[in-house]
This record gives sequence, structure tokens and C-alpha cells, in this order.
Amino acid sequence: MKTPFVTKDQLEAIAAQYPTPFHIYDEQGIRENARRLRKAFAWNPGYREYFAVKAAPTPALLKLLHEEGCGCDCSSLTELMMAERIGCTGEHIMFSSNETPAEDYRLAAKLGATINLDDITHVDFLEKTIGYIPKKIGCRFNPGGDFVLNNSIMDTPQEAKYGMTREQLLKCVAWAKNKGIGYIGIHTMVISAELELPGLLGTISMMFDLANEIRNTHDVTVSFIDFGGGIGIPYRPEQEPVDLEGLGEGAKKLFEEKMRGFENTRICFECGRMITGPYGYLVTKAIHYKNIYRDYIGVDACMADLMRPGIYGAYHHVSVLGK
Repeated sequence: MKTPFVTKDQLEAIAAQYPTPFHIYDEQGIRENARRLRKAFAWNPGYREYFAVKAAPTPALLKLLHEEGCGCDCSSLTELMMAERIGCTGEHIMFSSNETPAEDYRLAAKLGATINLDDITHVDFLEKTIGYIPKKIGCRFNPGGDFVLNNSIMDTPQEAKYGMTREQLLKCVAWAKNKGIGYIGIHTMVISAELELPGLLGTISMMFDLANEIRNTHDVTVSFIDFGGGIGIPYRPEQEPVDLEGLGEGAKKLFEEKMRGFENTRICFECGRMITGPYGYLVTKAIHYKNIYRDYIGVDACMADLMRPGIYGAYHHVSVLGK
């Protein structure tokens, strides 16, 4: 079970100053986790974790992770503004967005972010919106079909709204090359909350194959490959966390097998829950007890405070301190 890093007395003292509900995080745990992930992929000189801001849009957490070398994966104007406020700009921002308003692209370009195009129609829209050709660009790939790993959250790309088809992505790469863009990358996000290495390494292998196809068809050696997020955390007591060291070793082996001539290609992740999820708590007080056909405990928190279980039915531990 998840062992709290604070005691009942400590939380009562904190709650006396900051009324419930609130979130509390284990700074040491988050820092050590970020360092562990970075170490697992240290074999790639340009490796970077772009923390998914949407997972925990809290400036203090973003600043902490920025200090640990993490960038920001942003998907909206507000997230870009938060990144800027903590001093995260330039190559430290990956901007991936669906149905992107013009003002979002303008701020991303102003901050020097790597703009990751989600759709082929965004090519002309981006150029018209910012008025020039960016120096760096990403192309988001949707492989279609099924990527079935017994994961109900996200494993059927053909039903997802993000990314381009293979044909569209190759067309986008050709556009970028013709425009003289020297920094071209590829990105995908096909699974979520995955705990097993085969699925995670399957994504990595797929993207390495795509990088080779791009070089063979367009004579472009991609500058970065972004595998998205997807690394899960053990919500249930019987589950084990992802073997990060094994993931890093497996990715290195695939790189050595498939990526000759890509020595300068950076690899990236955009993990969210994997970075902060095991080290955060929603602190709430029980305020009512109801006994009808079932027993209910009413608390002072609501779905707005912990939205994901309401959307996906995700399981979370409940710890009652002092019991």
C-alpha cells in the first residue's frame, strides 16, 4: 500500500493554516524520481523529460522539476504562460496541442518553444499565424489501428483525435525540409498508464522504424523523437511500478540495433503521472456519514479536486491517518 510521507499530527497542523481540501506533495520523492528517469536514459546525450503540465499545473511543482532539468510539455495558452513564469523557455518547452487557437501558436513561437504540429492543416495555419517559418518543428504521428495492451484508457489510436497519418506526416516532413527547417522531430502518444515494458518498448521501436523511413524517403535525419508519456504508476496494491532501468536498457538496445547514423538524435518523454503521481495526496476531511443501502462517507473534496477517477474510473488509495 501507499505509505504516507506525513503523519496525522503534521497534517492537522498544516490544515490549521491551509483549510482542506488541498494537495500535498513529497518534494524529495519527486526529485529522486525525476533523477532516476534521467539516469535511465543518460546514454542518450540529448535526453529530456518534458513534464506534462496538464498532469499537475502547479507552479511550485513545475519550478522544482525545472531545477531537475525537466522541460514543460504544454498544450494550451495558460500552460505556456505558466512555463514562462517559472523561467522555462526555448528548447525546454514542447508545445503539442489539438485545435490550436492562433494566440497559442503566437506565444509558443515567441517563447521559442518546439511546436509540435498535430494536423497537416496546421502547417499553413501556423505560417500565416506567426508570419514566418519556425526554426524547429515537430510532427505528431497517429499510427491508427489498435495498440491493444489491455489498457482501457488509451490503446486504440484510430479512435484518438490526435496526430497525423503516416502519409500526412511524411508530407509535413517534406514541407519542413523544403522550407529549410533544420530541426525536425517526430512525436506520438499511443498508450497511457502502461506498467509493462513490452508496450512501452513497442512504442519506442515503432518510432525508431518511422525515423528510418523518414530518412530513407526524404533524406532527413530527425533531430528528436518524442515518445509521449504513457508510463503508468501502480494504483493498486498488487501492481508493481515500471522498471525504469529496464526500460532505459531496452530502449538503448533498440537504439543500437535500429538507429545507426542517428547518434545526434535526441530522445524525449512527456511523462506526467509517472513523475508526480506516487508522491502526491489529496487531503480531505470526512464531514458526514450516511447509512442506507450502502455506507457512505461524505468529504469536503469533490470531483474538481481529483477529476481523473470520475472520468476514467481510475482507482486511488484512500488512507485514513490515525487508523
